[in-house]
Formats: sequence, structure tokens, C-alpha cells
Amino acid sequence: MNGRSAKVFVVDDDVSVCVALSRVIRAAGLHVETFGTAAECLNADRLKDADCLVLDVHLPDLSGLELQAHLTELGLELPIVFITGRGDIPMSVRAMKAGALEFLTKPFDNRQLLDAIEQGIARCRSAKQHEEELLGLRLRYESLTPRERQVFALVVQGLPNKQIAGELGTAEKTVKIHRGQVMRKMEAASLPDLVRMADTLAITPP
Repeated sequence: MNGRSAKVFVVDDDVSVCVALSRVIRAAGLHVETFGTAAECLNADRLKDADCLVLDVHLPDLSGLELQAHLTELGLELPIVFITGRGDIPMSVRAMKAGALEFLTKPFDNRQLLDAIEQGIARCRSAKQHEEELLGLRLRYESLTPRERQVFALVVQGLPNKQIAGELGTAEKTVKIHRGQVMRKMEAASLPDLVRMADTLAITPP
């Protein structure tokens, strides 16, 4: 399993289960932290750094499903693998509809658990990478001047410099300069690249 720095949080009020799962997860080369209640997990400062959550359905305070809903409200879309000793079909359906990766009934095969965790880590890292790329894109867009943003919006419509100049009431030479600045600041390799950026940022015509 790739990514030895990946973090897995286990929430289960059965200490023996926490110990057993910790051994299995650590043996796969992953970092693991355990919690006995939903409250302990929510109070963890490192929760936002978790790559996957292994969550018991039945906990002494909030249920696993309630914790799942609460995390969503907080904007923490963590991949969740549910485990339970007494689950049922409606419960599993509810968990999966809310975005859970897997719903495992105890006793379960360790390979099943690790496969689900690996899937969760991959999904989490992909989402974080997308967020980082989107943030970088937004920061580059914010570095554009108001005029450069206008040129950006017209360029991605496929308009030539002469027509853009007419739209903005400026010289074609000036538009060419702004266009070059837009390409440089946005780090766009080509016009199609710039168009993809505009789609991602939902850029609309001025």
C-alpha cells in the first residue's frame, strides 16, 4: 500500500477492537490513531489531516451515522469505512447513500478492511490535490488586473485581438499585451489550456 504518511482514524468504543485494528493498519505501513467516542474524534485537532476514517456504527454518544452527518456539516468530506457487530440493510443503505466507502460487519476479513482504507486514502488524496490546484488557479486569477480579466473572458470565447479591442474600446496592440500577461500570469501553455481554466473558474463574458 502506497503512502506511509497516510493517516487513518479509528473510532470504536471497544478497546480490544481498537488495538486489533491498529495492529492491522500499522502493519500495512499506515499511521493510525484511535478514539473511543465520537466526541473524542471531533475534538482531535488533527481530524482535518485524516485520510480515512474507520467508524463503528454504535458508539456511546453520537452514533457513527450521526458523526458522519456532523462531519459533512463541518465540511469534512472524509472517506468513511463503517464497521459494526449488529448492522442491518437499511442502516448500510443510509451509510452508503451518505457517501460511505464500505459497510463491514464484524468479524470481517482484514483484507477487505485494508482494501477499503486504500480506496479511501486514494480518494482523499485526489480530492486534496484538486483543492490545492483550484486554490492555486484562483490565486493566479486574482493576480490579474481588472482589464486583464476582461481580456481573459473574451479570449476564451475565441475572439481575435482586433474584435476584443473593439469590444473594450482600446488598441489592438494593447489587447495583445494584456493577452500575453494573462497567459503568463495564469501559467497557461495554450489557448485550450486557458479555456479549461476558465471553465473551472466559471469565467463569464464581461
